[in-house]
Amino acid sequence: MTASELLLRAAHLSAVLCAALLVVRAGRLMARATRQPEVIGEIVAGLLVGPALVRLVGPETFGTLLPVPVLDGLKVVSEVGLVLFMVGLAGHLDTRAAGSRAKPTWWLVAGSFLPSFGAGMLLAGWVLLTDDQAARGSAPLASFLLVVAVSMSITAVPVLARILDDRGLVDTDTGRTTLLAAVIIDCVAWLLLPVAVGLSSGDAGGFLRAAGVLAAGTLAAVAVRALLGTPVLTRACARLPRAAALLLAAFAVALAFTMQEYGMTAIVGALLAGLAVPHRRHPAWQAPVASVTKAGHALVPVFFVVSGITVLTDALRAAPLVLIGLTVLLGVAGKAGGGYLGARLGRFGHFDALRAGALMNTRGLTELIVLQLGYSAGVLTGTLYLALLAMALVTTALTGPALLAIDRAEHRRLPDRDAAPGLAPARGNVP
Repeated sequence: MTASELLLRAAHLSAVLCAALLVVRAGRLMARATRQPEVIGEIVAGLLVGPALVRLVGPETFGTLLPVPVLDGLKVVSEVGLVLFMVGLAGHLDTRAAGSRAKPTWWLVAGSFLPSFGAGMLLAGWVLLTDDQAARGSAPLASFLLVVAVSMSITAVPVLARILDDRGLVDTDTGRTTLLAAVIIDCVAWLLLPVAVGLSSGDAGGFLRAAGVLAAGTLAAVAVRALLGTPVLTRACARLPRAAALLLAAFAVALAFTMQEYGMTAIVGALLAGLAVPHRRHPAWQAPVASVTKAGHALVPVFFVVSGITVLTDALRAAPLVLIGLTVLLGVAGKAGGGYLGARLGRFGHFDALRAGALMNTRGLTELIVLQLGYSAGVLTGTLYLALLAMALVTTALTGPALLAIDRAEHRRLPDRDAAPGLAPARGNVP
């Protein structure tokens, strides 16, 4: 390729990238106008722009606007953005605070995870029972069951944290306990997903190879964590936070794509890279982690655009409404209903338990990452991807209206509560 062709391709990629970011920004503004989390607008706009353009201009014209080499470059940009974003997401996966609220937290974890995991098994069973090959695909049974179950049981920690902040629930017992429970559930999910990916090979050798790659990546992360925690590098990080951020980003991308090259998904590698940074023990690393996360947050909407182009363009033509409806119903019943039950067992008041269930039903961006992992590993088909995606969008979009309805119902009961002080406590507290 000549220099002029390389420059032309780079210019084309830059133009497409700018257009994609403008589209998701418009979606963000629409979400803000409708009082939804901004990530909902980013996801919907990003996912739909590709299929909409294909329908509008036709596949041939779309291929001219976005040729394969440019699309491949866009995929690389989206994967890099996702890797950098995962570095920040890994910072949420800290369960050391569980001791102070152990009983309500673990009841909420059990209630939010086990019923939704079971709902995923029911969904997978329905697909097997109806012999829907478009949804089933050819993945090994164990891998298929595990990925679907985990996809149904995940909670989006970043979106949940944003909703708690927007609604002033961060400093309440309900908010803190809900966020901690979501973190624990995500830890479990990220431990199960590499197992599912390893099982997707269909033979013991493939699973052992994936386990070996995961073990090697974990050892690398542990070694880097010990190195970054040394006084010399901690002081250097404090003096040169930008350089530290660049090195951290390079390490995350290198580890993620190396693990992907050897059979493990890049997402797991990115998560390990994030866990390798001792930013809680050494606050000097917090600024570099924040910088890397900010860069990833800016680029991750491109991931939605690429997912819409590569997955939804064909899946939209063959997704049965019954499957989508069943997925949404099972998702809400398992997560919101199970979360409510777990919160009540953890001695939450009625309305706080309802809030906990609604909040745990938030899936958002984390769900898309899990779905992309399952799809790229060949476990999820485009049809089932679309059904689970619809469930993720509906459940996340329901969170805001559900919380508003709970607040109004509680306010209508305030006079009764004042007359009977032994009833449920004020909003946000755990008895």
